[in-house]
Amino acid sequence: MEWLIGILINALLFVAMAGYFDGFEVSSFGSAIIASFILSILNILVRPILIILTFPITILTLGIFLFVINTFTLLMTDRIMGDSFDFDGFGTAFIVAVIMSVANLIIQKAVFDKNDR
Repeated sequence: MEWLIGILINALLFVAMAGYFDGFEVSSFGSAIIASFILSILNILVRPILIILTFPITILTLGIFLFVINTFTLLMTDRIMGDSFDFDGFGTAFIVAVIMSVANLIIQKAVFDKNDR
């Protein structure tokens, strides 16, 4: 259940950030849900491999390189989705990745930790 809620939260974040950034476009909320689902699959399958391959640089940057890995997974989602989910470049995708990471951290602490109490 938490996984589906996470997909919906990411879809809402995609739509909100697409309205805010000129270099990021989502054609519809349905596209945002599909992109969020693809991103979650990439985070399950590809992200751990990227983390292992870039472990030394992640240690040297004290974990900040993880934002770059998040950016690459967003760009992979962009490639898979085609024109319905589009970033203009690496910089826009990086900013969206950082904002999504922080927003997901805050939302998960607020939503899922309250259920544990």
